[in-house]
Amino acid sequence: MKRYGTTRYFRDEVLRKRSYLKLDWCIEIVENPVRAEVQPDGKIRYWGFVSELGGRALRVVTLADGQTIHNAFPDRDFSPG
Repeated sequence: MKRYGTTRYFRDEVLRKRSYLKLDWCIEIVENPVRAEVQPDGKIRYWGFVSELGGRALRVVTLADGQTIHNAFPDRDFSPG
């Protein structure tokens, strides 16, 4: 089982601004994404759906290691197709 960490930005900014987010949701999406892609800066984007958010898509961004969660937010424009 992977051990996941978080960046200071995630802890201090993301969770403060989006207090409804749960780390467990982010980990679930990283481990079982509907889609994933590497950004030009090496960070990795993962998308998944969260039933507790009304089935909306959540984008989770990790550092290049794929284990340090850096950002997460509902992605209104995501389409799995």
